Amino acid sequence: MSNFSKLINQEKPVLIDFFAEWCGPCKLMGPILKDVKDSLGDSLSIIKIDVDKNQPLAAKYQVRGVPTMILFKNGKQVWRQSGVLQKEEIINIIKTNN
Repeated sequence: MSNFSKLINQEKPVLIDFFAEWCGPCKLMGPILKDVKDSLGDSLSIIKIDVDKNQPLAAKYQVRGVPTMILFKNGKQVWRQSGVLQKEEIINIIKTNN
């Protein structure tokens, strides 16, 4: 858990993608998040977390459905949503919360 705290306690926004290998919609998010990263570059960190391998972390953040994305800024959760989002939606959310 302490490594996770270090990851989310950054000046730049950190987008956490809680996913599962067996989840169809989660697979759709992979290329979308790559496009977001390509567009925003180093101004954003994107971290994928497999809920099956990290159950305590998923429980801590009450992730009950996948994919769930949570945006952190300076260690604080500033946004969260479950389901598939498009690249433009994610970029707008990050810019709004930055």
